[in-house]
Amino acid sequence: MPNALPNPIEEVFALNEVILSKGKSASRKSSRLRMIQPVQRTQTAKVQRLLNFLQPGTYIRPHCHPLEQATESVCLLNGHLEVLIFNPEGSIHTRHHLTPTSSLIDIEPGVWHGMIVHEPDTVIFEVKKGPYNPETDKEFASWSPEEDSPEVKDFLARLNED
Repeated sequence: MPNALPNPIEEVFALNEVILSKGKSASRKSSRLRMIQPVQRTQTAKVQRLLNFLQPGTYIRPHCHPLEQATESVCLLNGHLEVLIFNPEGSIHTRHHLTPTSSLIDIEPGVWHGMIVHEPDTVIFEVKKGPYNPETDKEFASWSPEEDSPEVKDFLARLNED
């Protein structure tokens, strides 16, 4: 299964129940327990906008966005997401719970962060300056396990305990 649904082609993208249902369903079926719905028409767009459909148990490996223009804004649309801010050595610096009443976080470039999904069918809207380049978009934390590693389960359990 792909990691993302197709980019829209229409001149106007309007989020509706059909798109929400399709994204939630795809994230439940994904081995990664998440699915991206790009909102921009191409990956070369100067502003990257995407919906991210998330299920509990998905592993969003701690990372930072190293480019100076790579501020990341995340707005919760549905569910409950915990954003963890780490120091460079991997200790949790702060925890931010995105809920319907506290739904936005803006993260400057170079800040180590990860996410824990607390409710099924959590949906976020992310915005970052483009164009998207997978080679330079993010740097993964060396102190965190790779996505397919057997160590992920224990790592997530420790994050939930701290």
